[in-house]
Amino acid sequence: MFRENINHLQKSLFESTNWMNPRIKAKLDKSWAPIFYKYVFCKIDEKPFSVLYSDTGRPNFPVNIALSLEYIKHLKNYSDDELIENFYFNYLLNYAVGIRVLGELNLAEKTLYDFRARIYRYLVQHPEQEDLIFASFLNLTKNFIKEAGISTEDQRMDSTMFMSNIKKAGRIALAFDILERAVKSVPENLLTPNLKEVLKPEFKTEVIYKAKPSESESKLEQLLNLCLEIKDIIEKAEETKDPDILRILKRFISEQSVFDEQKNKLKAKDNKDIPSDSLQSAYDEDATYRKKGDKAQSGYTLNIAETCSKENPVQFITDYKVAQNIKSDVELGKDRIPIIKENTDCKHLYMDGGYYSPEVIEKAKENGIELHFTNLNGKRPQKNLSVTQFEINETGIITKCPGGIAPTHAGITKSQTVAHFPLNACDTCKHRKDCYCKRQKKDYVVRINLKAIESSKQRQKVEQNQKENTSMRAAIEGTNSALKRGHELDKLKVRGFVKCNMVVGFKVLAHNFKRFANYMIEQSKKLTPQATGISLPILIQ
Repeated sequence: MFRENINHLQKSLFESTNWMNPRIKAKLDKSWAPIFYKYVFCKIDEKPFSVLYSDTGRPNFPVNIALSLEYIKHLKNYSDDELIENFYFNYLLNYAVGIRVLGELNLAEKTLYDFRARIYRYLVQHPEQEDLIFASFLNLTKNFIKEAGISTEDQRMDSTMFMSNIKKAGRIALAFDILERAVKSVPENLLTPNLKEVLKPEFKTEVIYKAKPSESESKLEQLLNLCLEIKDIIEKAEETKDPDILRILKRFISEQSVFDEQKNKLKAKDNKDIPSDSLQSAYDEDATYRKKGDKAQSGYTLNIAETCSKENPVQFITDYKVAQNIKSDVELGKDRIPIIKENTDCKHLYMDGGYYSPEVIEKAKENGIELHFTNLNGKRPQKNLSVTQFEINETGIITKCPGGIAPTHAGITKSQTVAHFPLNACDTCKHRKDCYCKRQKKDYVVRINLKAIESSKQRQKVEQNQKENTSMRAAIEGTNSALKRGHELDKLKVRGFVKCNMVVGFKVLAHNFKRFANYMIEQSKKLTPQATGISLPILIQ
C-alpha cells in the first residue's frame, strides 16, 4: 500500500544533532548532506510512484528514501553492499535522506531490489506512460536551475556510446553463449549426445580457446548447427526453464546463417552480411553494434543536452535519452528538440555536424530554436561558385544570379529551384565556367536542389561562426567524459534497454547534483567570514 513519507518533517528529541559539538555541527551544515536533503530529498514528488503499489497491504518503504539512495549510490559509486553499510553507519547519508537518529530505520538488500524491480516492471508494462525516472530528473533539475539562477536559452547537444553488462565477444563466443544457455534450459534426458558435450568444460576450451584462425568458420558452423538441433528439441518440449530462449535462438540463427540445401545444414553468413542490429549478447537482446569514426562498440548511445550560457555560474544537463547505438544523431536530434523546448526555454542549440539534416533544421524552426553547427558532414559542392551567391527569396525562387542578371522566368519544380537566363548574358559572364547553368537551344537554365541551398546557407553560417560555435559546444565532451569516468557510465552493471535507461537516469541526476552541490558550497564560502576558524567544506569529487 502506498503512503507518502512525511516523518522527516517531525523533529525528534533524540536527534543526534542536538548533542553534537558545535564545531562538528557546523561542518555538517556546510557538507553536501543538507543540500541534498533540501533540494533533492524534500523535492521528490512521491505521488507518481503510487502506481507501483497496490491499495491494500503493508505500507511501502518510503519512496523518497529509496529514490534518494539510488541517486547517492551513483553519486558516490557505491556497490549495494557499500550503500547499505553507509545507510547503517554514515550520518551524512542518513541526514541527506531525512533520518536524524542513526540506526532508526532498517534497510534490507531485498528492499533495494524490490524498489528497482517495481519500477522496471512498470516501465516494461506501460511504455506509453511517462518515464518515472525521467520525470523525477526533470523536476529536480528544474529546482537546481531555479535556485542557481541558470539560463536555459543557450544549450548544447552531444551523444556518446556506452556498453551494458555484456562482454566483447566474437561470433564464435556469442554462438557458444547462446548454445550453452539453450542447452541448460531443457532437461538433460532430452539432449542428444552431441548436445551433452556442450556442458563439459573442455568443449568450450576446444571450440573457443584452442581453435586455430583457419578453423574459425568451421567452428562457427558447428555451433550454429548445434543451435539448430537444440531449437528443434525446445520446440517439441512441453516446457523449458528459460521462456525467452526459443525466441533468441530463432533470431540468432536467422541473423547469422543461411541453410545450405546441398549439404542439408546451416552455413555461416559473411561478416558483411550481418546486420548492425543483430544480437550482440546471449543476455541482452536490445544491444546493437555500431562503428562511429574509428571506434566500434556493442551497446547503446546516450544523447544529452546541457545549458551553456557564458553567464551561468554552473551548467546542468537538461535532457537525456538512451537509445540503441544504431540510432543516428539526426534521429535523436529530431526526437529531442521538441522535448527540450517543452521542458526549457531553449532558443539556441549548439551541436556538431552529425546532427545536421534539413529535417532537424525544420523541427528546430517549428519549436523556435536556432541551430548552430560546429561543422557539417559530407563533401563540399564541387562547383567553385557557392549557391549562396545567387539571390534567392524566402520561397526558394532565384531572383538574381551572381552576375546580377535577373532570370527571364523562374520557379520551383519538385524539389528544385529552376531559373532561365538569356544566352547573351551567360555567354559573356565571367562566372560561367563555375556556374550551375547549362546551355539549351534558347537559353541557359540553372537547377539547384532546395536541400543544397539550405546546406550551403548552413555551411556559410558554420564558416562565419565556427570559432564561437565550437567554443560553446566543446565543454559537452567533458560532460560525457565525466559521466563515464566519474559515474562509471562507460560500462553499466545491468543489461537490457529499460534497465540501462533507469540507471542512466540515476547517474545523470547524480551528476547534476554534484555540480549543484559544489556550486552551493562555493557560494557558502563567499558568505563565510574567514575569522570564524571553522574549516570550510571540501567539494564533492
